[in-house]
Amino acid sequence: MSNLKQKAEGKSDGEDSPDGGWGWVLVVAMFVSMSLVFGLMRSLGIFFMEFVHYFEESAQAISWISSIGLAAQQFFSPLGAALCNAFNARAVVMTGGFLAGLGLILASQATCLVHLYLTMGLISGLGWGLIFTPMVATVIANFSHRRTLALGLGFSSIGLSSFAFNPLFQLLVETYAWRGALLILGGLSLNIVPCGALIRPQPRPKALQKESKSTLSCSDVLRRFSSYLELSLLLERPYITYTLGISLFNVGYFVPYFHLVAHSRQAGFSQYQAAFVVSAAGATDICGRVVSGWFSDLGHFRLIHLLSFWTLLVGLFIMLLPVSSLTGSYAALVVISLLYGFCSGALTSLVFAVVPKIVGVQRTMGALGLLQLIESSAGLLGTPLSGFLKDITGNYVASFLVAGSFLLLGSFTLATLPHFFSCTDPPLPVTDKSDSLPPELQQMSSLSTDANNQTDEPER
Repeated sequence: MSNLKQKAEGKSDGEDSPDGGWGWVLVVAMFVSMSLVFGLMRSLGIFFMEFVHYFEESAQAISWISSIGLAAQQFFSPLGAALCNAFNARAVVMTGGFLAGLGLILASQATCLVHLYLTMGLISGLGWGLIFTPMVATVIANFSHRRTLALGLGFSSIGLSSFAFNPLFQLLVETYAWRGALLILGGLSLNIVPCGALIRPQPRPKALQKESKSTLSCSDVLRRFSSYLELSLLLERPYITYTLGISLFNVGYFVPYFHLVAHSRQAGFSQYQAAFVVSAAGATDICGRVVSGWFSDLGHFRLIHLLSFWTLLVGLFIMLLPVSSLTGSYAALVVISLLYGFCSGALTSLVFAVVPKIVGVQRTMGALGLLQLIESSAGLLGTPLSGFLKDITGNYVASFLVAGSFLLLGSFTLATLPHFFSCTDPPLPVTDKSDSLPPELQQMSSLSTDANNQTDEPER
């Protein structure tokens, strides 16, 4: 009898392995989804000059297309987190994939900029917001010791797709014009739907089942809504400080991907040379994500220290991008782009891996959603500000200098976090919500507890 019990326990442990099993399938699903969200978003700069010529609008007006899409993705991320907490991540991600593809397909029929604002910006942005937070939180829930590496591998597709999509999009635009290219991209985005189907639906906790069957008053609805979004985090200084730092660097982080192609063309380089610059940055972006994830999980340094270091380097290299091209040296521009790509990839997975260190794993889903919501205003500001500076000065030098300064300011803001200069992570806030947690976060909490019990000393 005891042998049968041990076998059953061993099977259960194998199925729910913290760092393996179905978790790696979810990493593959995240890999594909992130390439079709952020990889595509980074490569939209190919369409920038096409839109300027076709609609005969200013750089600032065209910049609002990508800016609205990025801001919508971040603004609707709390909605994705709340729907995931209330229902399940599978349905939310599949719906997001459908909306992302629908927006791009409708954009191919646009006759004015407002149509692009509503389709590429709002509809696709809504879909991207429903995809991002549930997919990331689901991967986090399935890993403990190799969590940062898993996120790094999942996010590495952004660099790979950036490397592949830029010349591919340039070819599609030349072959089918921008309308045909957007139609094809919409079809590609629909592949996110089967990726969402790979997320295994979990049974709802008994506490939530009882609440759903009973009649809820208005106060109960508001309480549950606040609990799903984790609004209490807005009263905690560490979370607010961290969110402010991330929002500041979010202002300038995406500027090179939207305007580096146009800047390279203005510097006198050919269309394919300009596209290759972003592709080169995407190639080293892949290396940066994997190397950063592997090195971070070694535990030699605190994650927040590594994040500040990489953010500082990204800001410096963004400021050097226009300086390298002013000399007319294409090689110098490519080298700086390679360094920028590596560092920008290195910091990405750390941004989300640090969140459980600040708020605890139980509140990670809501914390990720709120983080995306707050930084959406910064994402909305970045590219239009860059386009505005270009319209005033006639080139992109000031645009890149200002964008890089925002990342430097964000890095300095992270240094004001409590216990930032300590060599060990501070104790996490204690919360007791296990009875009403959604299944993904119940699993995340149990994995974190097991991991902490297996380690004798804190992460350094």
